[in-house]
Amino acid sequence: MREVYIVDGARTPFLKARGKLGSFSASDLAVHAGKELLGRQPFSPQDLDEVVIGCVIPSADETNIARVIALRLGCGKTVPAWTVQRNCASGMQALDSAMKDIATGRHDLVLAGGTEAMSRAPFLFSDNMTNLYMGFLSAKNWKMKAKELARFRPAYLMPVVALMKGLSDSLVNLSMGQTAENLAYRFHITREQMDQFALESHQFTARAQDEHHFNNELLPVFSNRGDFYLTDDGLRRDTSLEKLKTLKPMFDRKFGNVTAGNSAQVTDGAALLLLASKEAIQKYQLPVLARIVDIEWAGVDPAEMGLGPVYATNELLRRQNLQMDDINYWEINEAFAAQVLACIAAWESDDYCRKNLGRDQALGKLDRNKLNIDGGAVALGHPVGASGARIVLHLAQILRRQHAKKGVATICIGGGQGGAMLIENVTEV
Repeated sequence: MREVYIVDGARTPFLKARGKLGSFSASDLAVHAGKELLGRQPFSPQDLDEVVIGCVIPSADETNIARVIALRLGCGKTVPAWTVQRNCASGMQALDSAMKDIATGRHDLVLAGGTEAMSRAPFLFSDNMTNLYMGFLSAKNWKMKAKELARFRPAYLMPVVALMKGLSDSLVNLSMGQTAENLAYRFHITREQMDQFALESHQFTARAQDEHHFNNELLPVFSNRGDFYLTDDGLRRDTSLEKLKTLKPMFDRKFGNVTAGNSAQVTDGAALLLLASKEAIQKYQLPVLARIVDIEWAGVDPAEMGLGPVYATNELLRRQNLQMDDINYWEINEAFAAQVLACIAAWESDDYCRKNLGRDQALGKLDRNKLNIDGGAVALGHPVGASGARIVLHLAQILRRQHAKKGVATICIGGGQGGAMLIENVTEV
């Protein structure tokens, strides 16, 4: 198995959905990120072996969105492309898929990552309206058509919101926010702890923006309508514990503590990375940002989907014979403040680790100074197809900036899964 390296990466600003269609489709966002990323490379887009993109809600005009993106980027007809979907970890799954093809010798140079335009999630007809419409179209004469139309009821026009369906688990009949409430209850996480974590996410992101820590990965985007965005726009610099306390619970209005303020924002964005073999790096004299060491996926109870990182990270560290203290920096996608705090509590619990992870004692204590040091999805947003790629890209930048060696990027996944990737700071192959 060959070693796989991250050569470079770029992302768009993460743009908060504001109750209307965003300025960009999912493929628009990926093309914005990819065009300049490829433009600064010493090879042509046609030299790529493949393009792999994660996306959960492509539009009707973006079937196999990876192929759409590849062609729009000028990769040419001969460069294949395919789309992956693992809910919130689709961007990380794209990296895993690309990594395996490079490691096994099938490819040498792959563009991979994720994109999402959550603001453009469609509104759908109900089943009743769909059946009526199909019956009308298939009717053989106007008498039969009139009979079909007579079945119409105004309630049939009530749309099905695709985004709400996507953020729910039909098997356990819970929204993702309700699964976060389950974790808060199980690990005794208070509203104050959630709001404090959310506040710190905004504060850390504001500091990172002020100190230009996103500059190496962030590219501006411009729309055909003249709109332009230079940075992530979900950050609330004026938030405070007092303001966060005023927000009402969203998912359990009577007893809950998970609010819009301590949850990730619904967001549009894209993040792409270039992965390469040693042979490609030497052929094109490419720089090296990091090496992908290993990746692990795990399944958990869908009703507690936020614990996915606990299991994926546990197995990853076990296989690599590492302890938590061996990891210099961590990126945990902040789907909910409660979810991140629950993962930390599980890792630190002797009882939980004995019963669920097969360990003699707790996995270890995660130093808050090593976790999401530039903020996370509570402040930046969580475009579900892109977040897994963003946290890997930013972790690589942190390791380089801090002259640190090892980092773990981990993410929970709707439906009861978790993913974790171990990367290493290297400067040459």
